[in-house]
Amino acid sequence: MTEQTVPSETIPAHGGRLVNPIAEGEEREALLERAGSLPAVLLSPRLISDLEMLAIGGYSPLEGFMGKEDYRRVVDEMRLAGGLVWPMPVTLPVSADEAEGLTEGTGVALQDESGRLLAVLDLQEVFLYDKRHEAEEVYRTTDDAHPGVAAVYAQGDVLLAGRVTVVNRPRHDDFPQHRLDPARTRAAFAERGWRTVVGFQTRNPVHRAHEYIQKCALETVDGLLLHPIVGETKDDDIPADVRMRCYEVLLERYYPADRVLLAVNPAAMRYAGPREAIFHALVRKNFGCTHFIVGRDHAGVGNYYGPFDAQRIFEEFGPGELGITPMFFDNTFYCHACFGMASAKTCPHDDEARVILSGTQVREMLKSGVAPPPEFTRPEVAQVLMEAMQERTTPRYAV
Repeated sequence: MTEQTVPSETIPAHGGRLVNPIAEGEEREALLERAGSLPAVLLSPRLISDLEMLAIGGYSPLEGFMGKEDYRRVVDEMRLAGGLVWPMPVTLPVSADEAEGLTEGTGVALQDESGRLLAVLDLQEVFLYDKRHEAEEVYRTTDDAHPGVAAVYAQGDVLLAGRVTVVNRPRHDDFPQHRLDPARTRAAFAERGWRTVVGFQTRNPVHRAHEYIQKCALETVDGLLLHPIVGETKDDDIPADVRMRCYEVLLERYYPADRVLLAVNPAAMRYAGPREAIFHALVRKNFGCTHFIVGRDHAGVGNYYGPFDAQRIFEEFGPGELGITPMFFDNTFYCHACFGMASAKTCPHDDEARVILSGTQVREMLKSGVAPPPEFTRPEVAQVLMEAMQERTTPRYAV
C-alpha cells in the first residue's frame, strides 16, 4: 500500500495524513490468491459506500472498520479511542450466523452482492453491541421511524473490526467525470491556486436558497466544492442522476467556472442531524476543504432535531479540534419587498412577502407540470425536475 501524495495542500487530512488502503502490484496479486480460501461476507450497498470511503481516504484517519474501544468512545463521546474527534460509527455488522466460525487474527473476504471480491479484512475483533444505545446516542432517538435508526435496527447483531485492504474498487458507470477522490480534489485545488475552499453537502437539487448561501460563502474564499452525496438515500429523495443534471445546468449558467468544482461523494446518508454535520465537515476536510457550510437542520429528517442543533454542536469542540471552519447560515428565501434573496437575519418583512414553498408543494407543482416560481428555483433546474417527474409517472408501456 502507498500513502497518497498531494502537490500542495489547502489543509491536512483529519489525523494528519490521507490514508490509502488500496493494494497494488504484487501485494494485490497475493491478496487475490489468498482470498479464495477465506470465509466471505457480502456487503450491502451502504457498507460498500463505507468501504469505498475508507479506500479513497474520505474517512481518514480510519484504516478499517472500528474496533470495540473506538466504537464505544465514538458512540458515547464523539471521539476515537485516542481522543481525535469522530462523531459517527463506521462499523461492519453481520448476523450471528455469519459471525459463527470467524476467528480473530484471520482474514475475511469482503464481496459485493454479486460475489465480486472488493477487499480483505484483517479480522482483529468480533464483538456484540447495543443497537438501542447507539440509536439513542448517535441519532438522539430510538424511534424506528427515523431512517438512520431503522438502518441500525435492521443490521446484524455482531460487529467485525479490523483494517481493510482493498483489491477492487466498487464499480460505477455513473458520473465518471465527477468521481474525484480526495487526492484528486486536492490536486485540482492546487492547480487552480485555491488556498481556501468551502464545501457544500447536498442530497437535494440546489434551489435559489442554496445558491444564495453558496455564493455568500464564495465571496470570502477562493473556491467552492459542490459535493453531493450519491450513495444510498431515502426512497423519497430525488435520485442522484436527476440531481446531477440539475447541478450541471445550474453551474453552466449561473456560477463562475473557475471558482467551482463539482465532485460526487460516494457515501450514504445517515440522517443523523447534528452528529452528521460534524461528520460531513470532517469528510470534506479530507477532500481538502478549509471551510464547510452548515445550514438550517443540516442532515436532519422529520422533526427529530431543532433547526439549529446542527450548528450548536460545533460549540462542543475546542479551537482547532476539527481543523475546518464551519460557516453557519439561516434559512434563506426570496423577498418581494426586499427585491432579492435574504434571510430572517436581514429581512424585516413577513411571510406574505417571502417566497417559501414546502417540499410537498414543490412535488405537487412538478407532478402537475407547473414550474416553481423563478424566485424559488432557476427555470433550468425546474425543467430538469419536471421532466424527471414526468418520466417517473408516465407508464412505460401502452395499455
